[in-house]
Amino acid sequence: MKVVRNGEAHRASRTGVIRPSGRPSDLSSELPLDTILRGDCVAELSKLPARSVDMVFADPPYNLQLQGELKRPDDSRVDAVDDAWDKFESFQAYDAFTRAWLLAVRRVLKPTGTLWVIGSYHNIFRVGALLQDLDFWILNDIVWRKTNPMPNFRGRRFTNAHETLIWAAREPGAKGYTFNYEALKAANEDVQMRSDWLFPICSGGERLKDEDGRKLHPTQKPEALLARVILSASKPGDVVLDPFLGSGTTAAVARRLGRHFVGIERDPTYADAAQARIDAVEPLPDLALALAPTAREAPRVAFNSLIERGLLAPGTLLTDAKARTRALVRADGTLSLETAPGLGQIGSIHRAGALAQGLDACNGWTYWHVETREGLKPIDTLRAVMRSEMAMAAE
Repeated sequence: MKVVRNGEAHRASRTGVIRPSGRPSDLSSELPLDTILRGDCVAELSKLPARSVDMVFADPPYNLQLQGELKRPDDSRVDAVDDAWDKFESFQAYDAFTRAWLLAVRRVLKPTGTLWVIGSYHNIFRVGALLQDLDFWILNDIVWRKTNPMPNFRGRRFTNAHETLIWAAREPGAKGYTFNYEALKAANEDVQMRSDWLFPICSGGERLKDEDGRKLHPTQKPEALLARVILSASKPGDVVLDPFLGSGTTAAVARRLGRHFVGIERDPTYADAAQARIDAVEPLPDLALALAPTAREAPRVAFNSLIERGLLAPGTLLTDAKARTRALVRADGTLSLETAPGLGQIGSIHRAGALAQGLDACNGWTYWHVETREGLKPIDTLRAVMRSEMAMAAE
């Protein structure tokens, strides 16, 4: 693990620590990997090679514009965010600051890299507008819904129970950026992952404390939130950069998930605490980090191989999900439609499915279903059996 002070790198000896799996490619090899850079984020970003980072997670100052102390009904003071780093003279000053760090981040992002920014209603709309002004391409906005938000003590507004994350590509029309769709869907009970996420705020043993037992950093994010972000938009061995590292959540989670990190933090107290936190993290084994294969990466299975394997017999009737359209499985692996509008026509599972619906194209694996003991199942479940057998044979 490296610690950088005043631009000079010093290697801290650590015994028995496993490095993140995977090797960075391209200009990533010139980065100060797994390092906390201490200093101003724009200045430190300017020292990094261009187009070298796979993903950026940014938790910038929110510019909360707090006026006076915030108190509970019993007149006790709320430990709110009133640190100097969150204060700006005006919205114009905040916009200039945001523009500067966004441009610096864009320079170090790979063309296939993406940026995540988190914020509240105080700043996220200004950040979003500047992202678009600078030609980033917004892919999603994510709502982090908090299960245990701080109540609104004054009773004059709704409880602020969420924050917003913006996920953006480096430029319009970006291709090749990482989105681990299949893994997210599999982890979500085979349902597409939605853009509203439910997590508690950081509390309990995860919350870093100072010597007096008070929370060390006022806006420490929960590790579960960062884990979903990193798992969704990066791969093992990728480089994740956080220009506002704070208490080190991004780096700690990246290390545990087998990613490299580069963190930037100007506050020495936060940087020291983040370093100690990261040093205590043990990366997960490679087997636990392997990504689920995408549909394109899965072995190709011909429909006829299901017949040859005995998973589907010639003469079997296939139907659509509602059992309204029927087709007969032929010995040569084609289907013969038995219901209008394609009555009597013969074709592949895809062609027959398209004819049955009056469409130009169709995914026959998901359209056609077969009757099983558990009811109608898409024939794609039979293809999954074949792929599983192929994977076992390859081991």
